Amino acid sequence: MSEAKGSGYFVKHQQLKLRLKPHRGFLLILILFVAFRLMMALAYPPEALTSYSDYPYFYALADLARQGYYPLLHYWYEYPPLFPYLSQAVYAVTTGYHAYATLLAMVMLVFEAGNLCLLYLIADRVHDRETGLKVAWIYSCLLVPVFFLWNGLDSLSLFFMLLSLWWLLRNRHAFSAVALGLGLMTKYLPGILLATVWRFVRRRKALAYTLIAAAVAVAILLPFAVASPSYTLASLRSQAGKSSWQTVWALIDGNYTTGLFGPVADHLDPAKAGLQQHNPSRIPWFITVPAFGLIYLYLFSRPVDTDDPKALLSFSGMTFCLFFLWSKGWSPQWQMMLIPLILLVFPNGHGVLYCLVLGFVNFLEWPVILSRGLNHLLVVTVPLRTLLVLLLLLEFYRQSRVNGLRLSRRPGSGE
Repeated sequence: MSEAKGSGYFVKHQQLKLRLKPHRGFLLILILFVAFRLMMALAYPPEALTSYSDYPYFYALADLARQGYYPLLHYWYEYPPLFPYLSQAVYAVTTGYHAYATLLAMVMLVFEAGNLCLLYLIADRVHDRETGLKVAWIYSCLLVPVFFLWNGLDSLSLFFMLLSLWWLLRNRHAFSAVALGLGLMTKYLPGILLATVWRFVRRRKALAYTLIAAAVAVAILLPFAVASPSYTLASLRSQAGKSSWQTVWALIDGNYTTGLFGPVADHLDPAKAGLQQHNPSRIPWFITVPAFGLIYLYLFSRPVDTDDPKALLSFSGMTFCLFFLWSKGWSPQWQMMLIPLILLVFPNGHGVLYCLVLGFVNFLEWPVILSRGLNHLLVVTVPLRTLLVLLLLLEFYRQSRVNGLRLSRRPGSGE
């Protein structure tokens, strides 16, 4: 019996080796990727790595547990429940900020390693093995993902976004919808992918997809809404109630600030969740929403090849870019959502150039300008970044419909 069991383990081991053999090149990249970030954690104290980070803010909120206060139950939190309670779990098993920041970064490293794996797998599927390795090498060498690993929760939300895309490309719609629902409960940005689903998936399946994603989100949020409706509602409206920041709209409004919320004590008052701390919008929402809605309706209606995975990725990138142009605020970490899509659609020097310029402009804005009180220089960086996002939108748009145009011009298409 024991010999048969040992033989079974040997067979499984050999099968695993055969499956991993084609991916040996990527495994080397993954090892170097993780080792580099672990060595950073050993070489530098968390206080240095998180000096421009939201980690101290996350720790201060988690520290409210000493008073018996928990997110969405006793105070509002600007993010959905998954990250606040992940942060709370890290706080519960650590002592002091040093240990908290280190462990939180290690948890984020697990998801960031997952992001690298998903990028490789998606690039391998959309292009080929060689391109998958190229994309993995490029992403592992960029500074932006390293910086934001020690800055916030974007590695977590990006993981669910890429996981949702991976399953969507494989036509595993139910799994993709669950991943998107979890992504919505980390940050609201991954929800933008629903537009891609409605454009590339048949309506009945798109409706089922949307209902599954919504059901996952509601299942996570509902207990908090029942137990503490005031703080849950305050958490949901906190982002929408902020003044404009770091965008062209913010410059028009005269807001030369970041998108930070007020002190931790404000989180105990639900009324302060929707309180604007700076100048209100000079251009009302009932002008910007219809205007950008019409633009997107036009882009949405353009012909695409719904069987082309690259068109799906390009359409997703285009949608993100239009959202960023419309949004009254911009956070530098949002480029984490764009960079993978840029590399997947443009896995060459063209894409690398976009990533580098985007990174340089954002680092110039934060931490260089805003941390040194040079806020008036936002009149330089904000238009530059806006122009870059606009160029990206046009690039993604062109890539999303090139195959669709060819498809519509085939013989027998009626044209």
